[in-house]
Amino acid sequence: MWQALWLLLPLAALSGWWIGHRSTRSGSPTPRLPADYFQGLNYLLNEQPDRAIEVFTRMVEVDSETVETHLTLGNLFRRRGEADRAVRIHQNLIARPSLAPEQRAAALLELGRDYLAAGLLDRAETLFIEAKEFPGFRVQSLQSLLEIYQQEGEWEAAIATAQRLQRADGRSLQTEMAQFACEQAERLRRQHGDPSAIRQILRRATHLDRNCVRASLLKADLERDEGRWRSAIKACQAVKHQDPDYIPEALPRLEAACLAINDRRGYRDELKRLLDRQPTVSVILNLSELIEADEGREAAVEFLATQLRERPSVRGLNRLIELNIQDDDMDPRRQRDLTVLRELFQALLADRLPYRCVSCGFEGRQLHWQCPSCRAWSTIKPRRGLEGE
Repeated sequence: MWQALWLLLPLAALSGWWIGHRSTRSGSPTPRLPADYFQGLNYLLNEQPDRAIEVFTRMVEVDSETVETHLTLGNLFRRRGEADRAVRIHQNLIARPSLAPEQRAAALLELGRDYLAAGLLDRAETLFIEAKEFPGFRVQSLQSLLEIYQQEGEWEAAIATAQRLQRADGRSLQTEMAQFACEQAERLRRQHGDPSAIRQILRRATHLDRNCVRASLLKADLERDEGRWRSAIKACQAVKHQDPDYIPEALPRLEAACLAINDRRGYRDELKRLLDRQPTVSVILNLSELIEADEGREAAVEFLATQLRERPSVRGLNRLIELNIQDDDMDPRRQRDLTVLRELFQALLADRLPYRCVSCGFEGRQLHWQCPSCRAWSTIKPRRGLEGE
């Protein structure tokens, strides 16, 4: 209640100023405050903010000098979460036939934002479409329309709006548009759509952003489902050129595709190339498993120990401990200590959140292509460093 009263005090002061200002302009030497002003104050003092708002808002007549005041007041209510009050103020503005075109556009934009805050997306969309016709409000309107189409999952409309927004303000939105195309491809895949149509959408995503890792991973999954293993391998191999940070996401798909065509040697050669290019702990661990299977435990321990000296990591150390735990070890005390260490490291890894947004710092257990916190696209990546990759 007291927060509402503090909000109304500036409005009451503004009403008094406006009355005095209008009286001075009319030449009256002793301006007289109308009865409504005292009635509004009375409501305010009696903790009846709703009725006080109605009185003060009615008193401040809408003209060219008070439009900004009404817009500011409406925005203030919207930021406080009182969208219904913001809607009434902005609707009152739009209803005035005396508004200049630019003032009407500003009111349309703010009313659209009110509806957007209230979750009335259809009404907000209609207002933003009208407001974008005014050059001074085009960018803000297109940004709001883009937000609506993302919320509604209207990805084709989102791509078209992003293209117009890109032309309007010059900021590249190629990454976002590629992600919108990937959303279309994923939806069609969930609906068991035509694989050729999905491939065409993924080609569009890559055309929009040639570094779109998500399009490559989706293509690898699609080719896997079709049994086109070599195409799946090629899609996985594209990731290292697009964004090496996402190599850990491609490795399970690459391994499955190589093993499906009995190309274990090819998989090991590809891991060696990745080790030279991007020596992440996932690459090191996968290669150590192949070395253990092909050359034995000692060779795997030697390889892993060499890698850990150059690139220490918790996951790598945990794997090294596992390799050193042997059932036939004649030293039970050593095996007991190693087992305790393994349990400690596994507990540490269980608490670790493997993904982090490079834009806002959000951390999560799974990969989101749009950050749940800052809503940015392609900013969540596997963690780097001692506890990550």
